[in-house]
Parts: sequence; C-alpha cells; structure tokens
Amino acid sequence: MKSIVIKLFAYTYDIFRRAYNNYTYKNFRKKYSIHNTFNFNGDGILMYGDGQILIDGNSYIGRYSRIQASKGYYVKIGQNCKIGPFFQVWTQTGEVDCDFSDYSKLRTKYGNIIIGDAVWIGSCVVISPGVKIGNNSIIGANSVVTKDVPDFAIVGGVPAKLIRYKKIDI
Repeated sequence: MKSIVIKLFAYTYDIFRRAYNNYTYKNFRKKYSIHNTFNFNGDGILMYGDGQILIDGNSYIGRYSRIQASKGYYVKIGQNCKIGPFFQVWTQTGEVDCDFSDYSKLRTKYGNIIIGDAVWIGSCVVISPGVKIGNNSIIGANSVVTKDVPDFAIVGGVPAKLIRYKKIDI
C-alpha cells in the first residue's frame, strides 16, 4: 500500500511539474523572441529582465540555466546551438575593479551577449557581459568566458582561454 501511495504522489508531482514548466516556457516565448523549434531541455530554466532575448531555431538549453537581459541590452543565441545545464549569462553585472566596502562607489558593467550559430556550450558555463562567441565554437564545461571567442575555437578554463581551433575541412 505504501509503495502505491508513493508512486501516485510521484506521478501527480510529475504532472504538475511538467504543467508548470510548459506554462513558464510558453510565457518566455511570449515575452521574448524565441524560435518555436528552440527546446527548453529540463526544469528550472529562467529568463528574465526588461532587455531582449533573441533565440534562433534548432537550439536547446539545459536545466537550471539562467539568461538575464537588462533594459537596453540583449542576449542573442544563434541557430543549432547546444547549451548544457547550469548555464549562466547576464548583460549586467558588478564591475570587479571597484571598492566593495563603499556601496556608493560600486560600478556596474553592461554589454550585449552574442552567441553565434552551431555553438556547443558545456555545463556550468558563465558568460560575462559584452562577450561575443563565434560560430561553430566550443566552450568547455565549468568555464568563465570574459573575452570574445573566435569562430571555430575551443576554449576552456577560468578565465576561458583558447585551447585550439577545430580541425575540420571547410
């Protein structure tokens, strides 16, 4: 009897979780410019801010990812992108070179974020404001991207550095 109650609870919870995700992701599509073939791949994905979030088709983002776009700024994700879970990107963040002990002296850094086409981003990646990721690039898991990434580059680390370029015939 106990296992039936647990299974019933789990089944009911799953139905409500899926309904909540569908409702949330449907509202993201209404608020932002997200192609209908873009896939929200898991729970807890959050998109927020008064800026623009522009996402092309045939891409996906993993669970518990965060995209923030401040007013007057945008995040653009190209087509055929694969973004792992726990991805984080903001168009606004605190400036590191300031005195944190005096709140009146805190400065903010703003910048658009552009992720090109056919980009593969590993899990737990953070991208700083003002960064452009080139087409067909790879960002290794657990990387912090603070500078632009060229096309066909493979980068990784904290901060992310060029590892090598892809060896492909174009």
